[in-house]
Amino acid sequence: MYTPGLSNDYPRTVKDAVDWLESVLSDEDLSKLTAMPQDELIDLHFGLGMYIRNSLQVWYNEPLRKDAGVDHEDDVSAVIIERLWRKLQ
Repeated sequence: MYTPGLSNDYPRTVKDAVDWLESVLSDEDLSKLTAMPQDELIDLHFGLGMYIRNSLQVWYNEPLRKDAGVDHEDDVSAVIIERLWRKLQ
């Protein structure tokens, strides 16, 4: 599916976005994320969340927003962060 403004190489599912994020984060960052309590994940909104939103062009990535089950870009990055956190537990 072609989405205007979105290159074909961006993840279009949450699973693919989680796999991508896990591959680009350092081992140190992954360890920090693993050690974080779930209720502190919101603290990553402006750092890691913004990185995800910008890197994955979430504003244009309708397939990713649909797969995440949310409409707002901020919520998409939160879903991706939480899913990666769960995967690392």
